[in-house]
Order: sequence, then C-alpha cells, then structure tokens
Amino acid sequence: MSYRQHLSTSSNLITSQEEIRTGFIALALEKSRLATPIVEQVRALRVLAMSAKQASDLMKDDKLKPALLAAAGVSNKAARHMLARDKDEAIARFVRSFLEPADNKFVEELVYRFLLTRGDTLGGAVRNIGALLAQRKLTIAIIAVLNATKTSCYFLHKRSGVWSSAMCSNNYASTDIKAISWSSEKSNRTLVYDITVPIVRKNIDICLLDCHHQELTSAKKISSNYLALGKLKGGIDPAGADEHWKTANSALSRIRDGFDKNHNHPCLFFVGAVIVSNMATEIWSQLEAGNLKNAANLTRTKQVTSLCSWLCSL
Repeated sequence: MSYRQHLSTSSNLITSQEEIRTGFIALALEKSRLATPIVEQVRALRVLAMSAKQASDLMKDDKLKPALLAAAGVSNKAARHMLARDKDEAIARFVRSFLEPADNKFVEELVYRFLLTRGDTLGGAVRNIGALLAQRKLTIAIIAVLNATKTSCYFLHKRSGVWSSAMCSNNYASTDIKAISWSSEKSNRTLVYDITVPIVRKNIDICLLDCHHQELTSAKKISSNYLALGKLKGGIDPAGADEHWKTANSALSRIRDGFDKNHNHPCLFFVGAVIVSNMATEIWSQLEAGNLKNAANLTRTKQVTSLCSWLCSL
C-alpha cells in the first residue's frame, strides 16, 4: 500500500487554512505575472497613439492596426477569419463611433477599450491557472525524483510538439510541458497530461504509459499500455472542493469501469490542492478498499514527492 508511505489517516489529506491562504496568494501572483505583458502593451500603445493629432490619424499608422482592432472588440480568433478590408472597416467604424466623439481624450478612450478586450483575453488565460500550476508542481516533483535516482528523461513541449532532453531544458517549471518520458534498464515510461483515452473516450488529467516517448502516438491506442491514470485538481477555493471531488470521483469510476471491461486494471490515483474533511474521509475509504491506489494533497510537498516516487517506480 504505497499511500501508507505518506498517509497514516484521512486527516493527513485535509488542506489547512494556512495552506489555502498560501494557495490564493500563489494564484494572485501568477495572475499578476500573466498580466504584465498586457500592461506593457498598453504603455507602448499610449506612447504611439499620442503622436496622432486626432483620432482619424490613428488609422494611418499600420503598426497601430492590431491594437485598434483589439480595442474595437475583435478577438484574435475572430481576426483570423477576417479579410484585410473587413478589419479596416471595423477599425474605421470604431474610430468614428467611439474615438472621434471623445475629442481630445481619444487616446484615453483607446487605451481603456484596449484594456477591456485584453482583460477579457487574460480572463480566459487565468481560468485554468490552477490546473497549470498543479501540473507544474507535479512536473517539478517528478523531475526531482528522477534526478535523485540519476534517471535521464525527456520533455514534450505543448507549443512546439518537440521532445527535448531534460539536460537541455532551462526551465523544468514550465507550464508548456505536455509529457515527461524516462527510461531505466528494464522499462520505458511516459507520463502525459490531458489526453483523451480511447477506452473511456474522455480526457484524463494524468496518464502513465508503458512506452518509449517515440512510441507515444501508437501506444495511447492500446489499453494495456496504461499503467496509472489520475485526476489532478489544482483549485484552492474550499467552496468548490466537494464539487471538484464529485467530478473527479465520477471520472475515476468511468475509467475503472472502462478498463475492467477490457480486463485491465491500471492504478488510479487522485491529487488535489484543496481537500476538506468529508472529501478526505471518502478518499481514505477508497484507498483502504483498493479502489484508489494512491492519493496526495498538492499543498504538501512530502506527499507529492512520495506519490511521484511511486509513479516513477511503476
């Protein structure tokens, strides 16, 4: 019973008030970090726009067109479906309807409206920030375990889709990491975040497969390659804890049922940032019954390290 390495009772899983406060601060700081490029864009936009004597002059500067389009409320996704003349028309209407009526305050009007659009974009980026930070923390712990055992590994980067050696990576803490792969004398293992598992036809937060990283594409299609599957909940708000566990528990049940039908029994586990008392009791009950093979509170470094050590040993 691997969970016994870091858990002796259900109360060990409960997130303390201090850990919740620390988690909220970490989320706030990450949001501020993500907002920094937008703030710099606004500063640059203000300087460039102030060279225009009147609002209509803004349309003469091609460098300002992307910002004008954004301020007009056109998202990056929508802009990709528009022709150049459509963009010019949207900008012209925006200038006539909103900037020119502002008279000599047109620069302020432009900046405020640009902020509104970019703020909405930022809102979309931070909705999943808890999950991204959770993945990053797990990645750091896995790398630490592999480094401690002098096990070489590779990273798959989300944006480029390229595998790179951990020795060549400058940032283990990157949220751009999609998968980690490592090898020992006896086996090859690849851990992947957020993939759709064919046997359950659902997206699973964490999957550990018995395969070399170069075989990942084909290996994902074979149920017997799945050694462990887990749910990862990075949200820190205790008000949503029960709902997060309910969703995770349902997903774990579907995974269990799907693999049982194929006579495969991969290890199931749960990692959560905020775990309240009744959740902890249910999780502990499933651990004792063998329905879950492992669990950890994401805010407890010792628990996360122990769980990652278990994953690396499978």
